[in-house]
Amino acid sequence: MTLQQEIVGNAMQMAVVNLRPGQTVYCEAGKFLFKTANVTMETRLTGPSDSGGQQQGGSGGGMGGLLRQAMGTAMQVGQRVLAGESIAFQYFSAQGGEGTVGFAGVLPGEMRALELDGTRAWFAEKDAFVAAESTVDFGIAFQGGRTGMSGGEGFILEKFTGHGTVIIAGAGNFIDLDPADFGGRIEVDTGCVVAFEEGIQYGVQRVGGLNRQGLMNAVFGGEGLSLATLEGSGRVILQSLTIESLANALKKAQGGDKQGPTGGLFSTHAG
Repeated sequence: MTLQQEIVGNAMQMAVVNLRPGQTVYCEAGKFLFKTANVTMETRLTGPSDSGGQQQGGSGGGMGGLLRQAMGTAMQVGQRVLAGESIAFQYFSAQGGEGTVGFAGVLPGEMRALELDGTRAWFAEKDAFVAAESTVDFGIAFQGGRTGMSGGEGFILEKFTGHGTVIIAGAGNFIDLDPADFGGRIEVDTGCVVAFEEGIQYGVQRVGGLNRQGLMNAVFGGEGLSLATLEGSGRVILQSLTIESLANALKKAQGGDKQGPTGGLFSTHAG
C-alpha cells in the first residue's frame, strides 16, 4: 500500500507521514523530527530487507547463521560509512491505530517523494535519503573509480529498489528533466545532481580541452575541470544550490572566503 505522506513548507521542507496499523517507515539517523505517542521507534544497523532474513538465520542457522548475520551487518555498515551515511536506521511503526511521523533533510531546500514500482531503481547523491517504506531497499552503488573521483561529488551513490515510497531531499529548488527531451544528453554542474532513474547513464567530462579556453573555464568559470553528463531517457532531478556554493557563501559572510573572484581551481573549499 502506498505511503500516505505530505511534503510541507517552502525554504526548508519536511515530510509528514501518516502510518496505517502494521505499516513501517524507516529513516536515516538524524532525519527524524516528531511523532505521535502511539508510534514506536527502533534503531537498527540493518536495512529493512535484511531484518527478516537475519531473524530466520538466527533461529535455524546456529553459530554459522549468527556469523553470517554479523558479517553481513558489518559489510552494510562499512558501505554506509564509506558513503558518508549514518551507521544506523530508525524504524517507526504505528500501534493501535494510525500514527504520524515527521522527517526533514539537513539543508535548506526541497523534498521529493518517489514511487518505486519494482521495474526501475533510483540513484541519488550522498545524504539525499530521508525516509522510505520498509518495502523499499536502501543500498550503496559504487560508480567507476575514474568517473566518480573526477566528479567532485565522490564516486558513491545511494540506490533504492523494491516497491513503495522513498523520500529524498536536496538544496535549493528542484527541477525535473528528461535528457531525451534535450537531444538525449544534458551536462550539469557535478554538485547539482540530486537523483536519476535507472537507465540514465551518468558520467563526467572535462570542461573544454587543454587549451586557453579550457583553462579559462576551469580557473575563472567556477566549475573546476569537470561537468556531470546524464544521457538516455528517464527522470532526472537537479537542485539549484550546491553544498560547495552554500559553504562558500557562508565563509564569505563570515569574512573567511579566500577564493577571491576566480573560483574554479582556486577554490579553497575542501569538500
